[in-house]
Amino acid sequence: MVPATAPPRVPLPRRPLMGTRIQRWYEEELGWAVVPGAQVRLRAGLRFDVLDMPAAAGYAVCERLGDQGTGPVALQGNTLRFLVAAGSAEELPGLLDWLEWGALAHDLRAVGAGGLIDAPLPPAMAGPRGAAVWLRPPEPGCEVEPTLPALTTLGAGAAGPHLVRLVDAAANECHRARLLSATTQPLAFW
Repeated sequence: MVPATAPPRVPLPRRPLMGTRIQRWYEEELGWAVVPGAQVRLRAGLRFDVLDMPAAAGYAVCERLGDQGTGPVALQGNTLRFLVAAGSAEELPGLLDWLEWGALAHDLRAVGAGGLIDAPLPPAMAGPRGAAVWLRPPEPGCEVEPTLPALTTLGAGAAGPHLVRLVDAAANECHRARLLSATTQPLAFW
């Protein structure tokens, strides 16, 4: 018999159901490698790399290139993430130099082999405020690689978007966003 003054028993914590659903969607629907945990993370460098940039620049890139000029795009906080072909992160510094953006594209970063990003919520799944979400999600059941921007020979009839166009547009928009934010800052005379 339990005394009337005994505190109620609290069940042990369970593994988060939402994290399991997200993990299952990535592993089973897309075949992507994940790192499970309280926040499911995706491994870059295996099936894709990631270009990330400030959201203002990223939205301008999406508008400029349209649906066919980018692969899947995710938003997390004030950062837009563009999925690109695996190996593209290694190409970014040389490509920026070749396009003559090397010294100017400070806000354009790449995540490649060994890197992790927070897994955006699968389409139609609600989550906490500020969670990563897809703006242009990958299509389950389809190979994502042909839809990712990659270095291809121009005019070779490649199916996917071209990485050079994406990087050039991204560097241009990152630089433009930086210049616009500098003009809105008050001038300091000291």
